This record gives sequence, C-alpha cells and structure tokens, in this order.
Amino acid sequence: MAEEETGYRWETEYEKTWEALVEDESGSLQASVADIVSKAKRRHLLDKIGNVRLGMMRHLFVIIDMSQAMNDQDLKPSRILTTLKLLEHFVEEYFDQNPISQLGIMASRNKRAEKITELGGNPRRHVTALQGLTTKPCQGELSLQNSLDMALQTLRHMPGHASREVLIIGGSLTTCDPGDIHSTIKILQENNVRCSVIGLSAEVRVCKKLCQATNGQYNVVLDETHFKDLLNQHVTPPPATANTESSLIKMGFPHHSLTGDKNSEEKASMCMCHLDSKESQGFGSNGYFCPQCKSKYCELPIECKACGLTLVSAPHLARSYHHLFPPEPFKELLTSDIMTDAAV
Repeated sequence: MAEEETGYRWETEYEKTWEALVEDESGSLQASVADIVSKAKRRHLLDKIGNVRLGMMRHLFVIIDMSQAMNDQDLKPSRILTTLKLLEHFVEEYFDQNPISQLGIMASRNKRAEKITELGGNPRRHVTALQGLTTKPCQGELSLQNSLDMALQTLRHMPGHASREVLIIGGSLTTCDPGDIHSTIKILQENNVRCSVIGLSAEVRVCKKLCQATNGQYNVVLDETHFKDLLNQHVTPPPATANTESSLIKMGFPHHSLTGDKNSEEKASMCMCHLDSKESQGFGSNGYFCPQCKSKYCELPIECKACGLTLVSAPHLARSYHHLFPPEPFKELLTSDIMTDAAV
C-alpha cells in the first residue's frame, strides 16, 4: 500500500547522497566520512531509552565467515585477521557487560559449518579458540543456511525467557546452501531467534531479509574503527520481543572449593563441564559445587546438567542490572562555554 501511495522510487525525486561528502583543503573525503560515522554513533547512544524489557540472559552464537573472500586485504592485514582481533575484544566486553549470559563461536568454510566452541560463560576459552583460528586457512564458500541450522539446533532448546541471538560476520557476497534458505529464516522467526549481520563487503539481499524477519540489525563496515563500533553495539542486551516469556528463575549460588583447603572434604573428581571431553583439566578437587545436587563445575554461569538449576555468583547477578537503568544522554559542552560560566 505504501508503494501505491508514494509511487516508485524512480518516479519521485531521488536523494543526492553524494552531496553529504565535502572535500577538505587537501581534497580528501576522510573528514566527511568521519563526521558521518560520528553522527551514527551519537544517534545510537541517543536511541538508548529506559523502561524497556531487555533480554538479560543472552545466548549468542557468533558465526565467522571463513570463506576465500575473507583473505581480501581491504582491512589490514586481512579481513579474517582483523575480524579475529576485534572479536577477542568483543568477547571480553560481552562478558563484562553480560556476566550471566553465554556465548558460542562457529565458522563456515568449504560450504560447511563448524562449531568452534559450545555455549559457555568462560571468556578465556573463547579467546583461546579465536587465537587458534588465525592459523586455519580461509577456503571455499560460505554456507549461510548450514550455519544457521547448526546454531538453531542448540538455541531452540534454550528456555523461553532467554534471549536467543545469532551474529554473523561475513565478507562473502554469495552463499552456497543445500536447500531453501527462506524456510530456515521462517523457522528462526518462529523460534524467536534474533539474527544480526555485519557485512565486510557490500549489502546482500538475503542477509537484509534475514535481519528484517528476525528483528536483527544489518550493517556494512566502513573501516576498522567503524567495525569495532558495530561490534560494540551488540554488547548491550537487545529489547525483548513481545513473545518472550516472563517467568521467575530459580538460581543457585554455589560455593567454591580450593585445592588444599583444610576444611574441605571434597575429593578429586571430574567436573561436569569436561565429563564428555578428552581434556583432563577438569579433574581435581577445586571447583564450584551445585548447592542442590553437589555437581561440580569449573566455570560460572552455567545450567546444572544434573538438576537443571541455574548456577551464578552474586556479583554477576548484581552487575547485570545496570542495563535496566541507563544513564541520561550526555550533553556536549564546549570548553569556551565552561570558561564563560566560570568567569560569570
């Protein structure tokens, strides 16, 4: 109906977007581009309003495009190395601002999807996995559908009150999928999974439709600084959708036992985190013990695999509330105005 009332775009007056770019004295456009990015960042800060339901317990999968397109060097030294470096900073900021949330990492290359890390709350494990990806080659093509299907297999089993999110970082302009990706988008929408995309090349129609259908964000980077700013936008919890459940959550605050504690009667055992893992680092007497079933874990927050109790620490829970009460938007003051007020 909107198109019938306003007419087609080519029948109306077109927008002269190039007039916003003005050369400086040396003939460079860098100042105009920096001004556009600065205004976009300021607009994002002003969009933060209070009294909005937020998804405080987040379950986020970061999907990294590792196709051949990520070898391009328009971001120095390459797209993939820049992405992995910025993601290390993003993981640390994500858990600093969302201490009771979880994150997982996936990669897509050779038309397949690979899960790098499971959903978890230990930032060191994710940073170590990202550093390990620097030695792996970027090959073949991206498969958007395979990546979304793999993420959906885990996210669809998350509780209804949790925020289910997918963040895709892609440099490829094509995707090689085994079936109809529109059916996958519909399933994501039905399961209340919010998908956002950060593009490194240009806008892709299927990615834009994915974000629109799932209430996500779609942006294309201008440079490395803009890339970092776009990642930081996903640190803040997103507004909860209308069909997100509101329910009381039973939580446990486990006690931590250290090796060599004279008052501890705990014997060396395997933690539930590494029960199915080939690694032996989970064996010992130190760890967090569930107050309900005494199962041992080496990291928090986590959901107890034995009794289903959500295990958190009190500082984590307290720090999560600062998103509900954001500070007032700041007013920019010039130094000359401050000096004038002081003189009066």
